[in-house]
Amino acid sequence: MSMIQPLRSQSFWRDFDWLMLSALVFLSIISLTEIYSSTMSVGGGFFLRQLAFVLVGIACLFIVSAMDYHAIAERIPWIYLISIVGLIYVLALGKTVNGSKSWVAVGPVSIQPSEMVKMVTVVAVARYLAELRSSRYMNLTQMFKAGLICGLPQALVALQPDLGTAVTYLPILAVGMFIRGVKPRVLVTVVLAVVLILPSSWFVLKPHQKERILNFIYPDRDPLKSGYQVIQSKIAIGSGGLLGKGLFKGTQNQLGFLPTRHTDFILSVVGEELGFLRGYVVVLGLLGFVLFRSIYSAQTARDNLGLFIIMGVVGIYFFHIVVNVGMVIGFVPTAGIPLPFMSYGGSSVLTCFIGAGLVTSVRRRRYVN
Repeated sequence: MSMIQPLRSQSFWRDFDWLMLSALVFLSIISLTEIYSSTMSVGGGFFLRQLAFVLVGIACLFIVSAMDYHAIAERIPWIYLISIVGLIYVLALGKTVNGSKSWVAVGPVSIQPSEMVKMVTVVAVARYLAELRSSRYMNLTQMFKAGLICGLPQALVALQPDLGTAVTYLPILAVGMFIRGVKPRVLVTVVLAVVLILPSSWFVLKPHQKERILNFIYPDRDPLKSGYQVIQSKIAIGSGGLLGKGLFKGTQNQLGFLPTRHTDFILSVVGEELGFLRGYVVVLGLLGFVLFRSIYSAQTARDNLGLFIIMGVVGIYFFHIVVNVGMVIGFVPTAGIPLPFMSYGGSSVLTCFIGAGLVTSVRRRRYVN
């Protein structure tokens, strides 16, 4: 059985999810427009690089969707092992950016392997959970093994240190175990343990991470330094109103009051220039469509492997969306988590499109021959 179905095959184009692709293209157009708007004062370099990554990402979507997800799962142990070696390489010889050794230079561009390893982890966890043949609920040994599969790359990412990206691995395990089945008393025990242990993590946080939490609890404690970004984000969103100030006319954006506006706070630029109705509702509506379209594909998956793969991708998307939206409006601490298909960043864009490719691969094979 060939792993990749030729793209010239009529069945490939007939079964391809064009509605999903259309939503992703619209999101990318909005993203590219606002990235250009937020970086036009420094030239078009950011826009052109993001455009290149979007085009490569769309190509990756087609390639991955042409692959049989069963064949990917068969090879996942080797892919997982290579990913772990890659993360160890990053720890040893990676490029340090903003205090985290998370990057590897590939020619003229820098790649963040920790982003792409998420999708490898999704398939690895999905394969393990799909192969379980036990009773309705997972036992402690099975939960430990699943946690180890997800926890090993997560720990290597946390050592970079990049806690923001490391946290985004949690939905893969949480969603998978929830669907597979965990005894209610075990679930309650785990939640209580996390709640009790969480305060002790304060002592291992770095100073800037503690500042983010303190600013979340006390928003006005340092308005000119550590709390500046969130305050400016709220001003940008509020000043946009219902219909926005118009493209390239956002004052917080164009005058440079809003830091990192083309990356983690791209939604603030959307809110200021396009407004709540034309910006927020459209972007979140498109992202919501991607989530629900993916969940529908999971419901029609031909086997548990496909179900777990799609829901792992959905978990990552959903977590990123909730945290990023909460971050820009001050509902959660600033965590450096990008908005899927919107924030500037090649590694994030490629990862999101590869995830969409996995979803489409499962959807295309929902019918049993």
